[in-house]
Amino acid sequence: MGRGKIEIKRIENSTNRQVTYSKRRAGIVKKAKELTVLCDAEVSLLMVSSTEKIHEYISPSCTHKNLYDRYQQASGSNLWQPHYERMQDTLQKLKEVNNKLRKEIRQRNGEDLDELSFQQLRGLEQNMEKSVECVRNRKFHQISTSTDTYKKKIKNHEETHNSLLREFVSTPTHLHNCHSICIQFPIYHALKCLPEIFLTKCCAR
Repeated sequence: MGRGKIEIKRIENSTNRQVTYSKRRAGIVKKAKELTVLCDAEVSLLMVSSTEKIHEYISPSCTHKNLYDRYQQASGSNLWQPHYERMQDTLQKLKEVNNKLRKEIRQRNGEDLDELSFQQLRGLEQNMEKSVECVRNRKFHQISTSTDTYKKKIKNHEETHNSLLREFVSTPTHLHNCHSICIQFPIYHALKCLPEIFLTKCCAR
């Protein structure tokens, strides 16, 4: 008993559909190879599965592009023209955007202002004022940050210095080390920080 005729319609089960695609794809590629060898034909196959996987076959003696070009010559059609036109449209739009941006830059530099109306000039002025304000605020922020950093460094140095002085004064032999403290610290800073009684005894020596 022969096989029943299979109805040609979409296979709903995705697993069965993928299995059938793989089997039939292999069969088509096999037939294409046979045509290439037996009949000296040039064959080009492109297949895209439902999962967007691309499979292809091309006879060893040619390329896909070569066959498509020969097809265009023979049929009088142009497969690349629609794509080329879309590329040209995209390129033209990008050129227009680029020219507009260049023009805005020149106007911000004070150039090409003759064609602007009063309202356009006023709008340009306001935009530039906002830009200047942003730059000025950023500058002041950096100045403030730098100032705070320097203040913290100065405070740390002062705390370290005062700690050393307190440690020195609390030492019983501090009077014998008067000469070394005067060498380690500037005289004006030592005079400012040391107790008055300590200075009197130190100078008496």
